[in-house]
This record gives sequence, C-alpha cells and structure tokens, in this order.
Amino acid sequence: MAELKCALDRLNDRMQELAHKAKKSLGQNFLVADHVIQKITDAAARTKSESVVEIGPGLGAITDLLIRNHKDYTAIELDHGLAEYWTESGLKVIEGDALQIDWSQIHSPLLVSNLPYQISSSIVIEKSIEPFSLKFMILMFQKEVAQRIRAKEKTDEYGMLSVIAQEFWEIETVSEAGPKDFRPPPKVASRVLGFKRRSSDIDDPKKYLSFIKRCFQQRRRILKSNLMDSEKDLLMKWIEKNKLSDKVRAEELSPAKLKDLYFYLTGQS
Repeated sequence: MAELKCALDRLNDRMQELAHKAKKSLGQNFLVADHVIQKITDAAARTKSESVVEIGPGLGAITDLLIRNHKDYTAIELDHGLAEYWTESGLKVIEGDALQIDWSQIHSPLLVSNLPYQISSSIVIEKSIEPFSLKFMILMFQKEVAQRIRAKEKTDEYGMLSVIAQEFWEIETVSEAGPKDFRPPPKVASRVLGFKRRSSDIDDPKKYLSFIKRCFQQRRRILKSNLMDSEKDLLMKWIEKNKLSDKVRAEELSPAKLKDLYFYLTGQS
C-alpha cells in the first residue's frame, strides 16, 4: 500500500484538482494536522469495527486513512461537488444533510466526523436517543461544545447537552486541535471526543429528552417553575425526600439525580 502524503499536501492536491474553495456556509474548515488525524483514526481502529460512516469527508483528510482501516465505508456529504467526487472515486456516498437523511438505512456501529460546528450539538442529541445501530462516535467539536458535553453539575457549562450525552455514552477526550490545524483556520479552538454507547435504563429516550429540555428551558429559574403543573406535587415530594431546597435548579442536579427525578415523576421508582 502506497504511503500517503501529509494531510496538507493531500488537501492542496485535491483543491487544485477540483478547483474547490472552502464554503463557509457549510462549515468547511479542512483538517490538516497529521497528528490529530492519526489520533482520530487510531481511536476509530480501536473500536474493531469493520464498517464506518463519516459525516462530511470534505477533501479526505480523515477519509484516506479510514478507507485503509475499515472494509466498509460510507460517506454523508452535503456538498454536491464533493459527493460526486467521492462517488466517482468508488466510495459509497449518501448525498444530503446528516440531520435529514434516513439513518435507519445506515448499519455501521461507528461514526467519525470533523463535524461542521453548526450541527455538532444536534448530532450528539439525535444519535443519543435514536434506536439505531451506532455504538461508537469519534467527533470533532468547537472546544466550548466539548466542554459542555462533559460538564459537571453546578458549572456554567452544564446543561441539557451534558445530561443527555452522559446518560447514553461513556466519553473521553481524543485530541485537542487549534486553529492552525485547519485550512482555513477557524476562530476557535477544537477538541475531539470519543463516545462509547453505555447501557441505559431509560425506556423512552425521546420522552426523557423532552423532560430534560423542560428542566433546563430557563436554566436560572428554579426547577418547579420549569416543570408542568401536573408534575409539581410529585416534584415537591421528591425534593423533600432528597432533602433538597424547594428552590433547587436543574443545573444543581447531577445526571443521576435528574434521572431519579424522571423515574419518580413517571412512576418508575
């Protein structure tokens, strides 16, 4: 197998070949840091998955290594010209928005992506609650979003995204990435997180998401102000049972405590 050029040379070659310019509207900041790419593809390889789906292969910084390490590769690409390029290169490509396509037709347990930042939180929420086959994700985020995903209660970063991500995934940091690691460079720092599906006793993830959204809909308001009137009597009993203040806010409760409250309100505990 021929040795690959460095990521920056591969990017320049394809940009010239395709006369392609990064499209800000699609969040195209192409990764060129070989050490970050290696950490991402090494983390993907450790999952032992033979198949992988990649959102936004772009000009192939990660793709070139993924297709070497995984027998079955699928790309999801919104940019028509790039979708056409990868199809003509012999890869399986779904052209469209990753938030709009039918994921039930994708059976890979592994998702890898240098995510467009504008869809990153939505992808994590969607993949957390859907009943499909994903077991692992290695995803690039704006650093502030990555911090929110792993945030602990009683911190400014903690919120709905933290609770949902931590309920359904074991999460680790794979790599840091600075603006200089991309072309064109973004104005923010980035971080790659690895996700491994964890078992959850939530029987209706969509209903649970709706509950967590209510809890955090106005994060500075006390919890009883955010919940429905029909839930408030039980909430006050739960607060008393747990020796909490009746002015407790959702941001003060751990994911485990919020799940316990959900079970209490739905008669499951």
